[in-house]
Amino acid sequence: MSYDQKAWLEKIDEVIARGPYAADWESLSKHEPPQWFRDAKFGIFIHWGIYSVPAFGNEWYSRNMYIQGSPEFEHHVKTYGPQKDFGYKDFIPMFRAEKFDAAEWVSLFKKAGARYVVPVAEHHDGFQMYKSELSHWNAAEMGPQRDVLGELTAEMKKQGLVNGASTHRIEHWWFMGGGRHFDSDITENEKRGDFYWPAVKEQPENMDDSFFEPAPSEEFLNDWMIRTCELIDRYHLHELYFDWWIHHAAARPYLQKIAAYFYNRAAEWGEDVMIAYKHDSYMFGTAVVDIERGQFADVQSFPWQTDTAIAKNSWCYTEGNDFK
Repeated sequence: MSYDQKAWLEKIDEVIARGPYAADWESLSKHEPPQWFRDAKFGIFIHWGIYSVPAFGNEWYSRNMYIQGSPEFEHHVKTYGPQKDFGYKDFIPMFRAEKFDAAEWVSLFKKAGARYVVPVAEHHDGFQMYKSELSHWNAAEMGPQRDVLGELTAEMKKQGLVNGASTHRIEHWWFMGGGRHFDSDITENEKRGDFYWPAVKEQPENMDDSFFEPAPSEEFLNDWMIRTCELIDRYHLHELYFDWWIHHAAARPYLQKIAAYFYNRAAEWGEDVMIAYKHDSYMFGTAVVDIERGQFADVQSFPWQTDTAIAKNSWCYTEGNDFK
């Protein structure tokens, strides 16, 4: 699906220009973490997507099944056949979500004491778990043909929980690139809007490399920013959660624009919102620090967030999960 990227970029600039927050750290530092978050204490983080169909290894199946010699690669060939004949995209029709009941899920979360919920809207695999005007590769048009995030969001609002969403889209730049090293279906996708695009061949040896080359292109970064702003607008998010790779140096100006867009939208809505980030992606004081599977060594004077999985081996459902 192609969309008017220029029109979207103009819209983002307009929202930033007319709001109280500018796309710079000094302006963004004036934004305060919301009171609802300070009071909430406990939320639910959901990893659910196509990777729950093979249910092998963990939620990185889409990457690892294209890395020759990995357990996922060997399992995939043995179970489904060669990647050129059965690729990751071929799991989509098998992802039906026929037992998914958003009301039941949210009711359970509320009973457990959660005050907010953050489903993964788009994982590294590039499949959107929500209705989108930017790509056909989403759960509303394919697979279950349901707006999973939309249904959960509606129930959160109905049952009095705060709604959020997590985006891991930026890792998609390199996530599927292993499939370009051998005869696989990855090579079928070459342009924006395709499921596997861009899938660069290079893989970062150090996942925390802020200057990994090739750096994400302007076209890709614009697409990532636009997808994020679509999420903000469509679901009126109260928490926007980013995974770690946004700390790449090329992403920094886009992070400022996303925050200014989000905070200005919230000002229009009269809502209190937050961005959660890892490492040093955002300048301290402009968003909320998140520590994955960890905590600070001492009490802090500022609000922060930690997240962990209920299983030791995976963030998503896999067969034989080792639950804590």
